[in-house]
Amino acid sequence: MAKSSKEMEMAYAGVSYPSAGLARSAPRSHRSYERSKRLLDILMAAIGLVVLSPLMVMVAVLIKIDDPRGGVLFRQVRVGKWGQEFTMFKFRSMAVDAEQRLEQLLQLNEIQGKMFKMKNDPRITRIGRLLRKTSLDELPQLWNVLTGEMSLVGPRPSLPREVEQYTIAERERLHVIPGCTGLWQVSGRSRLSFEQMVALDLYYIRHRNLRMDIGLIFRTFKVMILKSDAF
Repeated sequence: MAKSSKEMEMAYAGVSYPSAGLARSAPRSHRSYERSKRLLDILMAAIGLVVLSPLMVMVAVLIKIDDPRGGVLFRQVRVGKWGQEFTMFKFRSMAVDAEQRLEQLLQLNEIQGKMFKMKNDPRITRIGRLLRKTSLDELPQLWNVLTGEMSLVGPRPSLPREVEQYTIAERERLHVIPGCTGLWQVSGRSRLSFEQMVALDLYYIRHRNLRMDIGLIFRTFKVMILKSDAF
């Protein structure tokens, strides 16, 4: 990733850190932290699935009313730790032929880098826009957390076509289990470029600890309630 020696300034507890284009360093990994993190994932995912089940049922009904042609859930192959692929679940927020129409929209991509983002994506349904703005479409990923394919906190799980274009530095994102939320999601999300997202993810990987994870979970709730940069 081409970048000068200028350091990127990203807001997380007032800490400055270098661009993702710099040399890789080994991610911090402590058995006690990993065990505690997994326990937190299991407890919060299980509680979340039970407590939020009425809301999830309501969302499912609204999706069927808005667009009865397709199913309620959207299943998509993503890349997890060490490049292992898994099926990620989300509430369907797009028309049933969304994947087939993607090629026609690639030239309208509004985010720099290897991801595709489009604010007024014509494939998004009416209820889908609300789900994305509030991040309620992500709730089924609690199941992915419970099964261990995802964590509550970690880098965004990438699509296989994105990973195929990764540089060596960007592949460090695959050293940890991907998450439902992370520094990218609470620091600007769709307003940030792919390069900025990678820099945030690599900072998390190199400095992660349980205190940071819990802080990011609380910051995620705050972002969901007060505002959302998702589209």
